[in-house]
Amino acid sequence: METKSMETKDILLQLRTKAGLSQDELAERMFVTRQAVSRWERGDTIPNTETLKRLSKLFDVSINTLLGSPRELICQCCGMPLADDSISREKDGFLNEDYCKWCYADGVHLYSDMEDLIEVCVKNMPQDTYTEEEVRAYLRQLLPQLEYWKRAGEK
Repeated sequence: METKSMETKDILLQLRTKAGLSQDELAERMFVTRQAVSRWERGDTIPNTETLKRLSKLFDVSINTLLGSPRELICQCCGMPLADDSISREKDGFLNEDYCKWCYADGVHLYSDMEDLIEVCVKNMPQDTYTEEEVRAYLRQLLPQLEYWKRAGEK
């Protein structure tokens, strides 16, 4: 779904109609009134945080997407740009917009050693633009700036 420059009201309407749900059906699933759904779709209000989480899970898109992609998401472990299909999930199925599904899955971080992550990234990055050493140097500079590795360094 193209959400750049779309507003939350348009995104919600598009997702609801694509899912074949009436305003009443969506309201029931979100534990709100049909009037609340109508206000969202008119742009009078925006769903609260808990409702955005439930909408995210129902429609399988990030909260960032629901809000019209106001920020560029990157994995706070490997630095990869995140799209809805690469965002990690918690054990309860909710999306975790801080990590990609290759660095974090079902509530578990998959890397504890930065060098292990760098080796995996080097193997999976296209080799036609940069040499392995250039990729390693880039990652050794980038990774320590990401939240996951900052926290790991504090321990």
